[in-house]
Amino acid sequence: MFAEKPTLKGERVTLCPIGLEHLDGLVELVSDPEVGRLTGSHGTFEVDRLRAWYATRGEHADRLDLVIMADGEVVGEIVLNELDAHNLSCNLRIALVGPRAFGKGYGTEAIELLLAHAFTATPIHRISLGVYTFNERARHVYKKIGFVEEGVERDALLWDGEWHDAVLMSVLRPEWQSRSGSLA
Repeated sequence: MFAEKPTLKGERVTLCPIGLEHLDGLVELVSDPEVGRLTGSHGTFEVDRLRAWYATRGEHADRLDLVIMADGEVVGEIVLNELDAHNLSCNLRIALVGPRAFGKGYGTEAIELLLAHAFTATPIHRISLGVYTFNERARHVYKKIGFVEEGVERDALLWDGEWHDAVLMSVLRPEWQSRSGSLA
């Protein structure tokens, strides 16, 4: 379903298939402690393992891994994964490269571009995500784009000795069509 790896252009960002040419920016992304907290990613990442991981992203038809570029720099990544082809659903995951990318609208535009692609170029019906309750900035963006809160996973993340809930959200094709005015 995601065999085609498109390049999607917006006003501020361009989403393009992840490749090894983006490795330095992606290493910066996964090495940022705040990005780790916001995504619930524990541990450190070895550059060799990241190189091997990112080198194979284009080979997977069951996921779409795109790098978010702004002004010629990697500012994040956005992914559609956990594809359930029978039920036409998948998960969305996004991460921005820390403070230099926060608050500039990059994430909002990246998500809108990816939703437009998913709901017009594929048969996907439902896109879900999880966001930790302490990430109010992301929750606000997701709601603004049209994601609806569905439920809460209690104590889903243990971070620095403290438990945090995760809010489950989704957007459906008809909701996106209504909001965007698209007939796709």
